[in-house]
Formats: sequence, structure tokens, C-alpha cells
Amino acid sequence: MSETAAVSVEELSFSYGDITVLEKVSFTMERGSFITMVGPNGGGKTTLLKLMLGLIRPHSGLVRVFGKPPEKSREKIGYMPQHQLFDPWFPVTASDVVLMGRLGIKSPKLKARETDTPERKASGRKIIGLYSKDDRNRASEALGIVGMADYEKRPFSSLSGGQRQRVLLARALVSAPQLLLLDEPTANLDMEVETRLTSILEDLGRRMTILMVTHDLGFVSGLVQSCICVNRRVFVHPTSEISGEVLQRLYGQDLRIVRHDKLR
Repeated sequence: MSETAAVSVEELSFSYGDITVLEKVSFTMERGSFITMVGPNGGGKTTLLKLMLGLIRPHSGLVRVFGKPPEKSREKIGYMPQHQLFDPWFPVTASDVVLMGRLGIKSPKLKARETDTPERKASGRKIIGLYSKDDRNRASEALGIVGMADYEKRPFSSLSGGQRQRVLLARALVSAPQLLLLDEPTANLDMEVETRLTSILEDLGRRMTILMVTHDLGFVSGLVQSCICVNRRVFVHPTSEISGEVLQRLYGQDLRIVRHDKLR
């Protein structure tokens, strides 16, 4: 396994009960790369992300993030989920949502309270409500990066779908990650919002390693250098090799690529 890679996966297999989702998966993501992951629903894409996050463990094989088990590298990972699950009646602002990305980040400046348990004092980790000035400054900065600085105090439930997507991206960025995992960030977005998000991701790709799951195959020919094709087994292709024949084998039917990069 490469100790210098952002992500290394070797002979990894995973099953839900008797159903094999991933089988003998091996690939490497170099630091600073921008890679997309494509494949049919149920092919194992989200499961592979969960394995990289350390939320589940492989039944066989290894996964390493920056040379360590994923659970030991979580502070270096930013994650944007596929679905926007939230209670519209819960009084949370855009800033509050972004600050959630600071939870679990060690903060030596955080003063322990007399009522804190010895375990909490020893951990130095934040709990809900104990955000420092630095945390709030970082949240404001992250919202600025995604073009949402003016919406900091807006209720999250009042934002449009595209605006919520950008707030969730800011939450993934607020911990200053070295690896950014995005699960279908452009799903259900109109063309204008998608183009704006594409521009943000293009800029971020110059500063960190990015892996993006998507069904929008236009990204294959636009931003990224290589493509991880997942359907239980995994094959990695440079974008120049992504053809109709490759996609037909992956999805089991003919597909067309809309080249968003040609619109610029």
C-alpha cells in the first residue's frame, strides 16, 4: 500500500448479509487528484464512501486514508452526504449547520467547565454549544468560499435546494480537510446552480484531494482526471478512455455524456 497516497484500497470486499456489494476492490487516489466515481444505483458507490469514512469496516481487504485506518484520519476528511435530511421546523441557521462540521475537532483553547466529566476534559473535543471564536470565524470563511456569506443567519429551512447544497459543502470544508468526499452534490440541481457549484469545486480541486460520486457524466469529461467505475467490481479509467462502450458495460445500457466543459 502507498503511504503517500490520499486513499489506498487493497483487495477490499464487503457484503450486506448474503448480498455482495463490493468484491476484491483495489485502487489508489494520489494526493491532490480530483476523481469522480460513477456506477448504477446499488453498485456500491455510497458503501465505498462509508468504508473510506470508517463508518463501516470491510469484511476482507484493507482501506487506508493518508496511510492510516479511516477512523484515525477523520479530522482530515470533509464529507458531503447525498440527501438533505433535516427537520424543517428545527430552528437552525446556515451558520449553525456549518458549525456542526467543527464538532469532534480537537481544540486546545477550549476551557473545561467545572461540570465537565474527567473523560470530556481529557479528550479536548468540542460538544454542542461550545464553539470558540475561531470556530465561528472558520464557519464564516467556509460560507464565503461557497458564496453563502450573506445567508449566515438565515434559517436553513428557508433556503433553496441549491443554497442548502452549498451550506452542506461549507460544513464539509469548515474543518479544513485534506480529502473531500462528495456524494452526488449536483443531484436535483438546475443547470445554473450546477454550473456555480462546478466552479466552486474546480477551485477547491487546486487545494485538496476530491472524490465525487455522481450520475452526471458530464463531470467525467470536465473537471476530473480519472474515473472510478463501480458495479461491485471497480475499474479506474483516465477520462480520455471513458467511451460509450465503457459506460454500456458499466450501466448495462447506452448512455450519453453531456459535456458541460464545452459551455464555458
